[in-house]
Amino acid sequence: MSRDTDVLVLGGAGVDTIVYVPELPLPYADSYMVDSGIRTRAGQTGDFVALGLSALGLRTHHVDMLGDDPEGDLVRGLHHDNGIALTAVPQPAGTKRAVNLVGPDGRRLSLYDTSRSRADDRLPESTIRALAESGRHAHVCITQPCAHALPVLRETGVTISTDLHDWDGENPYHEPFAYEADVVFLSAAALIAPEATMRRIAERGRAEVVVATAGARGAHLLIDGELTRTPPVAPPAPVVDSNGAGDAFAAAFLFGWLRGEPPGRCALYGAIAGAHACTVSSTETAAIGRDELLARARELDTTPSVQ
Repeated sequence: MSRDTDVLVLGGAGVDTIVYVPELPLPYADSYMVDSGIRTRAGQTGDFVALGLSALGLRTHHVDMLGDDPEGDLVRGLHHDNGIALTAVPQPAGTKRAVNLVGPDGRRLSLYDTSRSRADDRLPESTIRALAESGRHAHVCITQPCAHALPVLRETGVTISTDLHDWDGENPYHEPFAYEADVVFLSAAALIAPEATMRRIAERGRAEVVVATAGARGAHLLIDGELTRTPPVAPPAPVVDSNGAGDAFAAAFLFGWLRGEPPGRCALYGAIAGAHACTVSSTETAAIGRDELLARARELDTTPSVQ
């Protein structure tokens, strides 16, 4: 069977309105003057993962529901400009959107507009099956309606990854994603007991690798019951924004994993890409390239890599 795509990304397409604020939490006031500007740009979690994968040389195809609206045009333009294949399923409710408040230290508060999806939304099974059968791997965002595509993906034989983001370990919405993926990413930010949650994912699901990112504290990997730590990587420039750091980590980790690299080196790739993303303003969509990633990895690690 021909596999013309390295990674099929499902879901997570949309636009964000970026607002830089003087502090977070933002104290109540009747108004604030925003000298840095307010900008709406394409790029939510699936867009950033697809962008990161493509920048690393992986043949990437993104599929999601988009509205026939200016926001959808921004998403289509982002993919066109970066040479990323996009299958846009019509979404009558409109393209997903959010407002991100970003503080001086790069932390963010995201406000998601949930009115842009419906409970009965579905990505067409025939479309997902055809795209998956021509791909090696599928990265599934936790946005509606991607959970319904998981059984179809599994039937096609592709490996699956997902990012649970700031899952608290309890919300049942995340469980189908957590237990069906071969590689599971999540943030440790909302977890009271990260190791216990990671082990539960591995025991109840089919994950070969569970990765919990912890920002400036690095990341933890659970593989074959063994928990290891990946130290953080110093950003190559001042930190301006944490938006997209987790997506960059996932894309770079998958780049190594699909090349057959050891998990520790995959995590190093992820840490490098995540640190790079923190130096890029949310108003931009610039991902680390393959040559820069590999060069930085050679400086930081002596583990042999796959050529």
